[in-house]
Amino acid sequence: MNDDAMDLRARNKQATREAISQAALRLAIEQGPNGLALVRVHDIAAAAGVSPRTYNNYFSSREEAICAFQADQSRRAGQALRSRPVGEPLDQAVIAAIIELYTNPEPDKAGLRMIMSTPELEGEALKSFTMAEGPLAEAIAARTGSDPGRDLFPAVTAAAVAGAVRVAGRHWLEPGNTDSFATVLRRALSCVVPAAPPGGPHP
Repeated sequence: MNDDAMDLRARNKQATREAISQAALRLAIEQGPNGLALVRVHDIAAAAGVSPRTYNNYFSSREEAICAFQADQSRRAGQALRSRPVGEPLDQAVIAAIIELYTNPEPDKAGLRMIMSTPELEGEALKSFTMAEGPLAEAIAARTGSDPGRDLFPAVTAAAVAGAVRVAGRHWLEPGNTDSFATVLRRALSCVVPAAPPGGPHP
């Protein structure tokens, strides 16, 4: 199989994954506050235009399906930081990378509210956001010249960033908040990302 065919296959698989995830979340929202319990696999598969078997090839639970978009975003966190200009200060690079990653497009408020207000989904979302930590820590270590085996800075900073994303999401959903998610996320990240490792990287 040549590279073009492999790329097409990967894109088709990702499109199917996204269609299933979007269908699962839409159906849960339509069912109301306790919608997750009322959504069945065959309903999700039908709404996504796939068979239940295909659904099961992609996801092992409704929670995983609904939170797939957050999981996919988080897996790209490290690459998002690596794509920033080399000379950019760490805080600016991390904030710009994470804002671009999590606000393009801006989250759907109804969907995020459903996730944050349903314990099973909130737990799955927590797992999804945590997926960002490893790749992001590696990218921070590479950018700062830190040794991830000896220096806590990359892992702690990555964990703080993942936490800031979750806190920003909850704050954005509060009644009366009119700020964009990008604005809220920037404020949250500014609380936790330093311009450089304290004391510089280990020799």
